[in-house]
Amino acid sequence: MQGHALDLARDKIRGTGARMTAPRVQVLAAMLGTQRVLSHRDIEDMLGAARLDRVTLYRVLDWLVEQGLAHRIAGRDRVWRFSATGEAHETHGHFQCNRCGKILCLDELSAHSVPLRLPAGCRPERTELTVTGLCAECTV
Repeated sequence: MQGHALDLARDKIRGTGARMTAPRVQVLAAMLGTQRVLSHRDIEDMLGAARLDRVTLYRVLDWLVEQGLAHRIAGRDRVWRFSATGEAHETHGHFQCNRCGKILCLDELSAHSVPLRLPAGCRPERTELTVTGLCAECTV
């Protein structure tokens, strides 16, 4: 795992004021080290020898989402995928291919770039932006 991603993960976890644990650092660093959205299985594969048991990994992912360090994206296959948030990974849109199911980050599509007018008295707490269609590989 890249040193920069590990350092950034430690800084972000430290910023929450919560206890820093090796599993939290490893999982967040895995997400920060890629531009892809990652399923539970993808993260397990990326961790390799440092693999965590399933329950620990689910708890870490839930904690990262609760802390605002990651967000959860629901795939058409009903598998949750995760992506880091903040700075270069700020909340952004996603493209999901209707044929192969691949999910790609759309960094230029953020919650701030889409005008949103809610009814009076409503307050947003979370925004999900997903565009569906066919990816470049499936349109060939």
